[in-house]
Amino acid sequence: MTSVSPRRSPPRAPNDAPRIGFVSLGCPKALVDSEQILTQLRAEGYAIAATYAGADLVVVNTCGFIDAAVAESLDAIGEALNANGKVIVTGCLGAKNGGAFVREAHPKVLAVTGPHATQEVLGAVHAHLPRPHDPFIDLVPAQGIKLTPTHYAYLKISEGCNHRCTFCIIPSLRGDLVSRPIGDVLGEAERLQRAGVKEILIVSQDTSAYGV
Repeated sequence: MTSVSPRRSPPRAPNDAPRIGFVSLGCPKALVDSEQILTQLRAEGYAIAATYAGADLVVVNTCGFIDAAVAESLDAIGEALNANGKVIVTGCLGAKNGGAFVREAHPKVLAVTGPHATQEVLGAVHAHLPRPHDPFIDLVPAQGIKLTPTHYAYLKISEGCNHRCTFCIIPSLRGDLVSRPIGDVLGEAERLQRAGVKEILIVSQDTSAYGV
């Protein structure tokens, strides 16, 4: 299992908490999406499993930018299905043909979403693995769950791109440019700094177009 391991382990959830396996592929922007999904899942009381066998359900965050990434993502989905059987797919590959591309290759997946779809993924998780009755909201650190080493973190300032370059499929996968409010960006940066992060890496599809 090509799983993610949060760099700072929050307090353990109860042993009877539903357990989610997670596979994160692709670029730093996709990694931020994975962090946001994992943070919300832990806030709701779900536990994160390190193996397919230990998970009640697996989420695969895919990449669809180049052929090699597509192949890697399809292989990861197939591996998760074979080992666990309950798989939710998200990420760029999930946006291809409105999800039909993934479903044609792996018709047994429970749900397919595109990138930057935290709420859609959470909704699919809730539908197939109901969340605990009493969320342990105090188990998640203020900066959220991070998958990077302790000295640096990615900070995503926008999503999508307004350009239509003939060689690039990003707009068709991630949509038009949507910038985060500056207050949200600064607030997250401050939380990261208080958590001991020394280097904040700004990421987006088109950083120079922030705020447009």
